[in-house]
Amino acid sequence: MHAVLLTGATGGLGRWLAPRLGAAGLTVLLHGRDKAGVDRGVAEVHAAGGRAEGFVADLADLAEVDRLARAVAGREDLTVLVNNAGVGFGEPGAPRELSADGYELRWAVNLLAPVHLTRALLPTLRVNAHSKVVNLGSLGQAPIDFDDLQMAQRYDGITAYRRSKLALAVWTFELAEHEERQRTGVSVNCLHPATFMDTAMVREAGQPPHSTVEQGGAATLRLIMEEHGTGGFFNGTEPAQAHPDAYDPRVRDRLRAALAGF
Repeated sequence: MHAVLLTGATGGLGRWLAPRLGAAGLTVLLHGRDKAGVDRGVAEVHAAGGRAEGFVADLADLAEVDRLARAVAGREDLTVLVNNAGVGFGEPGAPRELSADGYELRWAVNLLAPVHLTRALLPTLRVNAHSKVVNLGSLGQAPIDFDDLQMAQRYDGITAYRRSKLALAVWTFELAEHEERQRTGVSVNCLHPATFMDTAMVREAGQPPHSTVEQGGAATLRLIMEEHGTGGFFNGTEPAQAHPDAYDPRVRDRLRAALAGF
């Protein structure tokens, strides 16, 4: 039996996915920030006839990301990593927030956490043929100011979110190309599941929902369960293009340098 590590599995898209992944025969390694939510999620997977194990970690703290990675690393059954956890726009006009490590919060959770976690788990994923990394991105992307990565000068939550999602797409393509060159068999793709799904994250930002969690969940489940190559960007079920900067070698070089050491 194969296992999937699903971050951000206790609400929204992740909560929709977890029991369905279990029902599809995957052991769900279910991550969340609080034990009550994780326990509930595990119970929901069990109720759907699946198998699940719970893991509690705050991905805004890289030490806890490391702890989560150590708890999962080395599992012979781990074949899928879904980097789903994220922070949205926040409330309109909300001030800049920092992670436990002093990084701008959206940059930390939407980019640094999946980078850190994926790098730690790649040796485990590479053991199994046809392992996958699925990064939950967004079509809402904005150019990155490499002179002010942490947005200390001019901050707003929407731009912070969109920059983090562009960076995630860039890093997805970089990692996919690296794994392909090394012939590890690990595919890496990025997905915009649906636009403004009806989730707490969207409601907090004051955005009217444009789509359902079921719509985004179905697209994500498809990418997890089926083979769709590597290095792709998807809008729902359709191949799409990320922001033009995601394909700019200069942007890739600068982001690679910024992420060195994580």
